[in-house]
Parts: sequence; C-alpha cells; structure tokens
Amino acid sequence: MKLYTGDDSDQHDPGLELPPGEPSLACILAAWNDATERLQRTHETLQAEVARLTDELEAKNRELARQNRLADIGRMASHIAHEVRNSLVPVTLYLSLLRRRLDGDAGSLDILAKAEAGFANLDSTVNDLLNFTAHREPRWSTFIVRDLVDEICESIGPQLEAQGIEASIDVPPYSTVTADREMLRRAILNLALNAIDVMPRGGDLVITSYDGPNGFEVEVADSGPGLPQEHKLRVFDPFFTTKDHGTGLGLAIVQRIAEAHGGRVTALNCPDGGAAFTIELPRRAQRAAA
Repeated sequence: MKLYTGDDSDQHDPGLELPPGEPSLACILAAWNDATERLQRTHETLQAEVARLTDELEAKNRELARQNRLADIGRMASHIAHEVRNSLVPVTLYLSLLRRRLDGDAGSLDILAKAEAGFANLDSTVNDLLNFTAHREPRWSTFIVRDLVDEICESIGPQLEAQGIEASIDVPPYSTVTADREMLRRAILNLALNAIDVMPRGGDLVITSYDGPNGFEVEVADSGPGLPQEHKLRVFDPFFTTKDHGTGLGLAIVQRIAEAHGGRVTALNCPDGGAAFTIELPRRAQRAAA
C-alpha cells in the first residue's frame, strides 16, 4: 500500500491531455489572437471605407443641390434675357433713327451717346445671361493655343494700356489643344477681364499654359489684392460679385465651360500677391475612355 505524501506533481489529469497529433493550447491561443487582430483590422478598414463613402455621398448631394439651383437660375435667367433682348431691339432702332434727326445738335447727341452707352451695357448683361444659360456641347477642334491667347490680348490691348497693365504671355508658340475654340476663348477672356477689373491702378497680367500627361492647363494670374478667404468658396457662384458693376456671371461661365469639356477651374492666391485662375482640360482620349 502506497501512502499519499502530498506531492502530486507526477500525477496528470487525463482531461487536460490533447490527443496525439493535435495542436497545442499555445498554438490555439496564438491562432485565436491572430484571427482577432485580423478582424479588428478588417473592422477598422470597413469603418474608414464607410466614412469615405459617407463623405463622397455628401459631396455628391451638395453637387446635385448645386446643379438643381443652377438649373432653376438658368431657366429664370434665360427667360429674362430673351424678354429684355426682345425689348432692346426696337429701342436700339429708335435710337439710331433719333441720331439721324439730331445730326448737328452737339448737346443732344452727347445725351444720346450716354443713353446708347447705357443700352450697350444692358446688352452686355443680356449676353452674359445667355452665355450662362447656354448648354451646347463643345465643337471639338485642334488649334494652336498661342494664337488664341495673342488674339485675346490684342482685343483687350486698349484696356491694358489705359490702366497701365503689363501683359506677359508664357505659352509655347506651337502648343495645341483639342477643345471648343470659341468656348475656350470666352473662358480665357473672362478671366483676363476679371484680372483687369482688380487692377485699376496698373499691375501685371500673366497668361501661362502647360501641356502635361494628364491634360492641358492654362492659367491667368494678376498682381491685384488676391482673394479674401471668405470669397474663395463663392467666386464661381452665379451672380456673386464684389464689384460695383457687372452681373457676377463671368467666373460662373468659365466654370461651366470647363465642366463642358470634362475639366474644372480652380482659384488660389499667388505667394507674391494677386490671384491665379487655372482651367484644367483632360485629354479627349481619356475622357472618351472614362
């Protein structure tokens, strides 16, 4: 008979023993921890993806709301523009007839010239409204960008000279782009006129272009006061303007033209002062593939 000595270190509980060939308890715990960590990483990845999709959905909703507002504004502006233009046609005719009758009356002709200038400004406003509401597709053609920029600078030459503004063109002489030439001319002209407006006492107007792997970019920069922080998010809103004159549609038209080409327009302040507006147009092949 064997007496119990109180030392059972050599005794084993059969229930804790694993069958031969089975993984050890340490291996099982390690596998459990590994699976838990993978699940945690998956959970964090899913959370990040949900947050990204939520932000993207909010951005799409904001863009949809913006497009709906623009559509409503466009319909209203188009109706007003056509009504005003219909009224301007006979008035302009009457003014020309009146000018013939006042031939030789310097005082009356001077007053008439002021009235004609007012109607000319009104006609310019109507043109802005019609350009803003136009939804035609671009008429694609390939052309030399430098020729287009030279034409624009020549057309605004008198304004540049009158205000003491120095224009610099940094556009390669034979660089080409495939776009709607008239629409791009309108967009660059609007940016140039906007730059002229913010430099009434002179300054520098710089037009540059870059033809890179992702597409074509043209930038119009000025040496004016720059964009206030509170205006950066609103400069492309229709009818938003800080000037005493104008419709506030110039930059909205530029944005619409860029978007019609599948591109965009951005605005930022230059490090040395002034603001720069950049039109970015993707390549047609990339747009077609997209």
